[in-house]
Amino acid sequence: MCQRILKFSRAIVFGVELPAGTRWLSVSLAQLFYAGIVFAASPSPAFIEADVARVLKEMNVPGVAIAIVKDGEGVLAKGYGVRRAGTHGRVDENTLFGIASNSKAFTAVILAMLADEGKVAWDDPVIKHLPAFQMHDAYVTREITIRDVMIHNSGLSLGAGDLMWNPPTNFTAEETAARIRLLKPSSGFRGKYAYDNVLYVVAGQIISAVTGMPWEQVVADRILRPLGMIATNASVESLRGVNAAAPHSTVDKDLLQPIEPWSTANVRAAAGLNSNAHDMTRWMRLLLAAGKWTAGDRVQTLYSERQSREMWSIWNPIRINDPPTSLAATKPNFLGVGLGFFVFEYRGKKAIYHNGTLPGYTSRVTFVPELGLGITIMTNQWHSDGARRALTLRILDHYLGAPPTDWISAYRDVDRANRDKARDKIKADTAAITSKSPPSLPLLGYVGKYSDPWLGESSISAESEGLVMRFARSPGLVGDLLHWQHDTFVARWRDRSLRADSYISFTLNPDGSIFQAKMKPVSSETDFSFDFQDLLFTPSNNAK
Repeated sequence: MCQRILKFSRAIVFGVELPAGTRWLSVSLAQLFYAGIVFAASPSPAFIEADVARVLKEMNVPGVAIAIVKDGEGVLAKGYGVRRAGTHGRVDENTLFGIASNSKAFTAVILAMLADEGKVAWDDPVIKHLPAFQMHDAYVTREITIRDVMIHNSGLSLGAGDLMWNPPTNFTAEETAARIRLLKPSSGFRGKYAYDNVLYVVAGQIISAVTGMPWEQVVADRILRPLGMIATNASVESLRGVNAAAPHSTVDKDLLQPIEPWSTANVRAAAGLNSNAHDMTRWMRLLLAAGKWTAGDRVQTLYSERQSREMWSIWNPIRINDPPTSLAATKPNFLGVGLGFFVFEYRGKKAIYHNGTLPGYTSRVTFVPELGLGITIMTNQWHSDGARRALTLRILDHYLGAPPTDWISAYRDVDRANRDKARDKIKADTAAITSKSPPSLPLLGYVGKYSDPWLGESSISAESEGLVMRFARSPGLVGDLLHWQHDTFVARWRDRSLRADSYISFTLNPDGSIFQAKMKPVSSETDFSFDFQDLLFTPSNNAK
């Protein structure tokens, strides 16, 4: 029996095709086999148990999964809490979470493999592989390289273009990449750091152009199957499965509720993967081994040490700001962008990390190469950013031998202070509304169709509830327009889990017709991917 298990498990790890009738068996047996050799036999450390229990309670997080790798071995892969609030289904090491932007590292590793094979180079112009690609400026179109695409220095603003996927839209990946040319830069090319997602869609398109296959197939063939990451996938349907953590959001009055997982079909190379604690131990082992994968007595090199150094070096420095006093120890001596990763210093050690955030999910993957240490934290509540950070720091401090710090209280208090500050600002703005400030036009004067160059058409209609705004390419983005003052309204989205209400302000032509409309989020708590401030609507058709 053991020989059969070994045969089946190796078939999965090394990508050998099995007869259709035995494939399901090979998957389950491979899990059992490798569970015995990947994880150390020690129980999870008590300090983690205690800290996770506090996070679940004090930060209103339903479920957490943690994976730890140390010196090439899986130390911990475990779930805590529940998959869905109000139910008894427990999170375990096989529970799937959306890992969001931690997908970017998989894109970087595929490009590293292609670079080793001479099929791409990091400093290749994008148009060498995608001749039709354009940025807003012709010079940038000609000069932007694959490296530029990966390190957030294109000149685009923070989260520019994210409304093409956030919330889910009917744009394809090809359309998303093509519309980047319509996004106006906010700074000079290679001038400064500003995080973006849409250029990683371009990176995925480069991979498809070079390999002739979709990004998700390349990732499955070249990473997931060789590593035996048999649960990791790019399908939103898997997040509706039996052993998947339901995403959660807090809505009005901070009520926690499950929400539907979001499709990321057009930005998979930036944010499309789902994984679990078991699989993430394998991923971290590969990265800590600089591209070498050991399974049994076989060693594979997926990418070279040279490419590992490329990915884990700083190519775009990030300005370091002072954190709140309670988080002073987290201030790094250096911080910057690598290729698919961020590089920073913590307590004198070089460390690597990336965060992932989607509505309902957060993740953080952190490495300290000198210690052979890798940590993954995944949660199913996206408004408690401090949860993943506090748990990561607690584990880092444990392995660094640093004195214990109450990171949970520190981040909980910072999160609350930021929330209170944002709400106080809204209250102050409300109190400052000019009295007797009616709109310039009758409400029907704002009805019509409007168009933004990159997001496309929207409409404002008069319905029984009043004015309602809809976006043609974003079916879930429907909002009631509530008059604020003068010619400014608040778009109150009917999906309250978005937490992204936005002002919309109209300006008029001399004849009283509408000239244009601009938007911006009401609250500083709004996720940056709701980049309403980058929209510029002009009337079309029957807008008056």
